[in-house]
Amino acid sequence: MVITEVRIKLCEENNERLLAFCSVTFDNAFVVRDLKIIEGTKGIFVAMPSRKLTDRCPRCGGKNHLRARFCNQCGTRQDEQRAMRATEGRAKLHADIAHPIHSGAREMIQSSVVEAYSREKEKSKLPGYVCTYDEFDYDDDVPVSYGGVVAEMGKTVKAHAPHAAPKGTHFHTSDAPAQVAKKADGFADGIA
Repeated sequence: MVITEVRIKLCEENNERLLAFCSVTFDNAFVVRDLKIIEGTKGIFVAMPSRKLTDRCPRCGGKNHLRARFCNQCGTRQDEQRAMRATEGRAKLHADIAHPIHSGAREMIQSSVVEAYSREKEKSKLPGYVCTYDEFDYDDDVPVSYGGVVAEMGKTVKAHAPHAAPKGTHFHTSDAPAQVAKKADGFADGIA
């Protein structure tokens, strides 16, 4: 496994610990987005993308973040000590979505990301600097929008907006983009 690209999005200077977000591409085939570059007490480290852990209200069954003091659905007060605790006693509030399995992989990712962060920080000082993090050129998996119709590469999809085409109309991405746009515009013109 080889890291073929690292993209960095620097954060505002007023963020205390969060320095940047990044995406890492492996073997020009697999992308992991929303890694965080954080200034810790022992230096810079990379935090993997994660999601907030939730539980259910004992009264109504509604989902709530583990830090919620009251249920989002019924307003019942929640037990503030309900989160699982790590070995050092801190509450476990997030779970990684993607993460390395062993320390060698973590070190490889960490060193590549920290090196790319340093380069990006230097580039940001140059006149005319433009961040490339938000550019989507990951090709085949990015939905493309043509006049209210969302087309995913290689898939037949329905019109995204209910008013963009009559019910049951399908577009296929083997149609040239101009053909899809023409179809979508034709439907929109008939409605407007």
